[in-house]
Amino acid sequence: MSTETNVGIPAPGGEAQAQDQQSLATAAARNLATTTKSAPQMQEISPRWLLRTLPWVEVSAGTYRVNRRLRHAVGRGRVGFDRTGSEARIIAPTLREVPVLRGFPDDAVLEELAGRFVQREFSAGEVLVPAGAPIDEVFIIAYGKVSRIGTGKYGEEAVVGSAADGDHLGDEVLRQEDATWPYALRADTAGTVLSLRWSAFQELADRSEALQLQVMEYLAGFQQPQNKHGEAAIDLSAGHHGEYGLPSAFVDYELKPREYELSVAQTVLKVHSRVADLYNQPMNQTEHQLRLTIEALRERQEHELVNNPEFGLLANADYDQRIQTHSGPPTPDDMDELLSRRRSTKLFLAHPRAIAAFGRECNRRGLYPDTVEVQGRRVFGWRGVPVFPCNKLPIVNGTTTSILALRTGEDNQGVIGLHQTGIPDEVEPSLSVRFMGINEKAVISYLVSAYYSAAILVPDAVGVLENVDIAHR
Repeated sequence: MSTETNVGIPAPGGEAQAQDQQSLATAAARNLATTTKSAPQMQEISPRWLLRTLPWVEVSAGTYRVNRRLRHAVGRGRVGFDRTGSEARIIAPTLREVPVLRGFPDDAVLEELAGRFVQREFSAGEVLVPAGAPIDEVFIIAYGKVSRIGTGKYGEEAVVGSAADGDHLGDEVLRQEDATWPYALRADTAGTVLSLRWSAFQELADRSEALQLQVMEYLAGFQQPQNKHGEAAIDLSAGHHGEYGLPSAFVDYELKPREYELSVAQTVLKVHSRVADLYNQPMNQTEHQLRLTIEALRERQEHELVNNPEFGLLANADYDQRIQTHSGPPTPDDMDELLSRRRSTKLFLAHPRAIAAFGRECNRRGLYPDTVEVQGRRVFGWRGVPVFPCNKLPIVNGTTTSILALRTGEDNQGVIGLHQTGIPDEVEPSLSVRFMGINEKAVISYLVSAYYSAAILVPDAVGVLENVDIAHR
């Protein structure tokens, strides 16, 4: 029997035999060929609309001072919590975010005060306190959302506001005797609240002279004539006739205005001299190393403008300019309310997933949002205001985020960016690349620095829509 096997026909139980190569393989041919290549790519690069649309103000001295009219009202803030399992404990220094304790210096008293709060769980739909009840305790929301329910003109139920994580209610009892709740507190979600009886606060105040003085100073400032924004009132007269005695007035200023110092983002770029000398064709290695490093610095700059605790827009938005969504997802009603909180809103900033969630809500209502032309491009808009994507806005637990509304410009008393141009070795406005020398290992070093900050000129220049649910389908 013949044992020959035809070429190309696999032998029983074996693999096909490779045919003899008849030409040069491509793998070998590439050794003699010049490849066509791209410049180095980088996925981190985003549109950076905030940097592109923010008006930038020259800060030649490195510090920008925001002078404002004198305010008597003490601002509110968010109280912080440590959470261990189901237990929530107040971070004592953050009690200074409650107006009466603003600037209080004694940490020991704050620690004792934080320890007097009692934790309470609530469920969705539960009424924490009815309208008209005496205010005998202060509430701080640790987790969840609570609505303030009032009565409308015709006796109907009306939602007059809402409170969420870190908000506090009931401290107005200090400003009026025999105060009662002007609204009911009803839970929209399950959550946790910490409460403090006013009798417990008063007992501590009786033992602490510093706390007594703090309360007295707070009440004295509250009793000063002021407008609805808390600014010192200017005495005026209108609608009078004849030789009426006109009031005299002057505009007082803050004695300690806020100052913004330029922040910095820096890195040291290192390139071996052999690489810089020998491998610069067809692309300059040092040039592309610097290009990608600068892109990363600009991304970090935008992140800081949004999230930095000292000057970032999210952390420094005024308490009264923070609103909660009506039902979780960002609806047209929510965007309208955010828009109505200030004049001349120039732009919205939202995470791309928040924009998609808003689009879904518009689809449910049969609405088609605007498009707005900005810098030659058509972008998503609402009521003629562009909604710019910004992936620097944080997403919490994969489900919620925030949407920012900004009025911009120094002349418009809005938000401005701060920088200083003309610095040594500047390659872009307020960004420098400085040669640092070559070390003993022949590595070249460059210091790459970007200087920037942002200032909110008046409180209503920034609004925040908080707890925006982006996971709802």
